Amino acid sequence: MSEQVFSKRILITGGAGFIGSHVVKQFVKKYPNYLILNLDKLTYAGNLGNLHDVEDAENYKFIKADIVNSEEINAIFQNEKITDVIHLAAESHVDRSITNPTEFVMTNVLGTINLLLAAKQFWPKNQGNRFYHVSTDEVYGSLGDTGHFVETTAYDPRSPYSASKASSDHFVRAFSHTYHLETVISNCSNNYGPYQFPEKLIPLMINNIIHNKALPVYGAGLNVRDWLWVGDHVNAIDLIFHKGKNGETYNIGGDCEMKNIDLVHLLCNILDRKLNREQGSSAKLIHYVTDRPGHDMRYAIDASKIKADLSWSPSYRVEQGMEATVDWYLENENWLKNVTSGDYQSYYDKHYLQK
Repeated sequence: MSEQVFSKRILITGGAGFIGSHVVKQFVKKYPNYLILNLDKLTYAGNLGNLHDVEDAENYKFIKADIVNSEEINAIFQNEKITDVIHLAAESHVDRSITNPTEFVMTNVLGTINLLLAAKQFWPKNQGNRFYHVSTDEVYGSLGDTGHFVETTAYDPRSPYSASKASSDHFVRAFSHTYHLETVISNCSNNYGPYQFPEKLIPLMINNIIHNKALPVYGAGLNVRDWLWVGDHVNAIDLIFHKGKNGETYNIGGDCEMKNIDLVHLLCNILDRKLNREQGSSAKLIHYVTDRPGHDMRYAIDASKIKADLSWSPSYRVEQGMEATVDWYLENENWLKNVTSGDYQSYYDKHYLQK
């Protein structure tokens, strides 16, 4: 691949994960003049099988590396002549952060700092190089029955996961102010859609309903989340990367607030219909379990800024999106089987080490 061909050489971290793989595919297909370098450690949630349709593209390259390793990151910046970063690599499951907070500090905080330091070292000032940090609405804490998170909402993280993401957000802003690195940040609500690892609520429920397994619901299921279709999130990331203002933060939400228990009932009803089961049969699988420690009650995003400044809006309502998500998992049961069995972890060895 000739360097002169590509106008940008974009490092997308976490590109084998759920959101990251969707971002990689959109950028590879939509921008043939960009070289997309997908950096992923391939932990349990990284699945290169998600990217099979772009893995042979001329403007795509996969790099197996760990952002915690600063020497690896510096070598990649230097050897690959990285011009921009879209940083999605993160440990992201709250339950896992409660069990092992140190791992979240290492990846989410130190890993982000290593990327920022590499950008500071290898990018000349004021040359249009962009560092885009993709973050979460969980940094804002928990809401009561009313109100929404805006970009100026004070940070109040409640879990080791959200604390680690809040810290990384602050470091990105600090590098922008201190070293004049050109940065943007986005904070999104809960994503859903194809290729999501089944430890997360929606694919977990879909998989368990299909196999008539218990549906574990924390507490009374009254916690409220705002749900964002992953394709809408990717379109927002695309817009922010290309048109977002340096130093700004953009909230991305789906305008789809729903209690967890209502969401589970919706999935039960959809799958009862699609699997030709008696309505109400899947709901009998609901099993209430002890609530998560420090479980935030409600998240809700005010996305007015990105709507006004970048003309973005979500395209999927929650009912429509859940139908599409259920259809994808039903049509891709082999993917779900491979992921739940762990077979997907051999994909890298089969498709990359033997090349």
